[in-house]
Amino acid sequence: MSLFASAESIQAKALLLGERIDVRALEQRQRLATGPIVLQIGEHGAAVVFRWGAVVLFHVDKVEEQALLEQLRRLVGEPFASPDQEEVELKIVTDSPEGVEAPVIQVAAFTVERLQVVAEILGRSVALARYEAQVKANVAAIESWARDLETTGTGGALERHLKKHLGATLLIQHAMAGRVEIGDKPDLLLDRPDLERLYARLEDEYELAERDKILERKLALIARTAETLLNIVATSRSNRLEWYIIGLIAFEIGLSVFTMTTGIGR
Repeated sequence: MSLFASAESIQAKALLLGERIDVRALEQRQRLATGPIVLQIGEHGAAVVFRWGAVVLFHVDKVEEQALLEQLRRLVGEPFASPDQEEVELKIVTDSPEGVEAPVIQVAAFTVERLQVVAEILGRSVALARYEAQVKANVAAIESWARDLETTGTGGALERHLKKHLGATLLIQHAMAGRVEIGDKPDLLLDRPDLERLYARLEDEYELAERDKILERKLALIARTAETLLNIVATSRSNRLEWYIIGLIAFEIGLSVFTMTTGIGR
């Protein structure tokens, strides 16, 4: 099935709206395809909706976009205050291979299946962009706290911050592996192996595998660094506690000696 019959090029926009979208609530809407769900938008547009929070719009004008986002608002779990987004132009070509001729994605036709493939790439790319920004902020924060620890020698509020960032790191890892599944090929390719080449070329152009590996290494580094700093803080606290105990013992001995020498308590 080919869409946008009269158009030779269209605009695509990927939006990451939140942590998840309840796609089951869309089952009552008119759908062009499932796995992932493709919705007809207006007379000339389409949208691909992913359960992990992304929606990719094709040939959708501003009015229709706002109407769709308003409809999806109640279905978005843990919505982001400012959705991340990426835009690209799609163009039909008949005399060259499908893929990316920067900055345009070239396809043989605007079929539903090709839109699903492009949507998988754009949706994963915009999700990666958000995770990359979060990880960059986490790395900068931990580096700053490590410098503070080196300077002051005390943990202060560091332990709370580190535990918070360890939790955030685990959430990102879970989202990448459990929901977005960036490292896995979409199920669509099982039924349409002829589209594997298009998917591979787009995946390579958007560097999904490389970005995924880099993020995994950074997340692992954050986790190890945070654990190391937590151990340092815990050791510092333990050392202080030992000195407190030694001080109390010394005070008790001193008090006993003073009592014996002065005869107090006889």
